[in-house]
Amino acid sequence: MSGPKAAARIRSVLALWLLPAALLLTGCIADPDPAAAPSDVPSQARRSAGVDSAPTTSAPLETMQSSNKAPVYWIGRSNTDVYLYREFRDVPGEDNPITKALRAMMSETPLDPDYFTPWQNPKSLATSISGTNVITVDVSADAFNSNLDADMAQRAIQQLVYTATAAGASSGLVDAAQQIEVAILVDGHTDYQAFKHVKLGAPMSRSVGMVAPVWIIDPQEGIEVADGRVKINGRSTDPGGKLRWQILKVQENGDKEKYLNGEATAAAEADSSGIFSLAVKLGPGNYEIRISQIDPGRAEDEPNVDTRGFSVR
Repeated sequence: MSGPKAAARIRSVLALWLLPAALLLTGCIADPDPAAAPSDVPSQARRSAGVDSAPTTSAPLETMQSSNKAPVYWIGRSNTDVYLYREFRDVPGEDNPITKALRAMMSETPLDPDYFTPWQNPKSLATSISGTNVITVDVSADAFNSNLDADMAQRAIQQLVYTATAAGASSGLVDAAQQIEVAILVDGHTDYQAFKHVKLGAPMSRSVGMVAPVWIIDPQEGIEVADGRVKINGRSTDPGGKLRWQILKVQENGDKEKYLNGEATAAAEADSSGIFSLAVKLGPGNYEIRISQIDPGRAEDEPNVDTRGFSVR
């Protein structure tokens, strides 16, 4: 769809606001299908795509929050795998929450140095929502000016889908009780080949296996804790599974020494599936928290690790 047809489609949805404005990266898992895998892709297809060991569900949709912070997803590496990770960011401006979150995803740098984004800051970006819970994103072609392989291109598109749906749900602009889909137009047109690998236009939902298996939500990277009481929250894609945590103290020369460690269990209850939490009291200094899943058959390994740096003053 292009030209007048695309314009008619844009006018037919509930327009929100419009934001005027304006790498060679490779993935670690080869995927023979350049289209992003749908959420109902069978397990055999997931194995052929090289994601059999990945989580079998997408991240739970964000809930509505009173905070003005925008949920933004980034791409990050865990051991030899590549996943999506989320940060909450302060994003000023008068644009709607979905547009603001996507603009941050395409133009800002993640707080955590382990994350990155292949997107470029576009000259134009607009979002709208239809009554059928479809978010339409219309972005200029310059947003795709990165050289990606097919696998990383899929993850970049899912990065956009996760961010748009997260911002829509957390701001109450879409019905989080129903499936949310995202349709991407490029300069008002469908059928654009994103990063030369992924054909756009048809509505897409969050794909399975994309979100990180272990993910530290709090503290965010670089935060400073005033009184030393540090609460660590996160999510695992293995509800009821065991997790190993370590706190390393970072010396002035950058060396890290083991300081505290222990184990935690991810919640198995449906309303808090995969959530884990722990609290520690620390003295002044710089620290790194490391959390990983525990493989009962390989207890010495540290699979699916996430890290976060913070300080206590």
